[in-house]
Amino acid sequence: MSYHSWKKRPPREFRGKPQWTLDEMYISPFTARRRYDEEGVMHYDAVERNTAPTGVEVMDHYLRRLSEGKDVVKDFCRIYGLRTEDMEALIFILTGMKGQDFRMAYQLRLADELLRFTDLPLAEVARRSGLGSHTNFCVVIHRKWKQTPTERRTALRQKGDAGRYRL
Repeated sequence: MSYHSWKKRPPREFRGKPQWTLDEMYISPFTARRRYDEEGVMHYDAVERNTAPTGVEVMDHYLRRLSEGKDVVKDFCRIYGLRTEDMEALIFILTGMKGQDFRMAYQLRLADELLRFTDLPLAEVARRSGLGSHTNFCVVIHRKWKQTPTERRTALRQKGDAGRYRL
């Protein structure tokens, strides 16, 4: 038995019902949606965005930061005087997911929306989704979907998707 084995804890298993799903907590990065009027003229209308989906101030602030591509948990926790373990526990209680799993799922969803609905360069999609550098972005996308980001964009995009929304 090693010196540090006493610190190892069994994996947590959430036994309650999560209060929110990722879909319910997700804040889209888009502020406007394209539409065409009767004459076929294109317009953009504001998208209603719920930037406080949980009503829990610290969680909603964290979700807004994630939607802006900011994913430095330590920096966020410092703002509120929290330990990272506190934030991880809050995410676990509200979603039933480990903090890092929730963050990754959120960032991948954000990346998918940016790939599908914008023509942003891949490095910009990586930055805006919080997945880091272009290289890291490519690795994460390939691990998740066994595709390059360009292949993922092609697979997601349907006719008329490019430019459907504005950031």
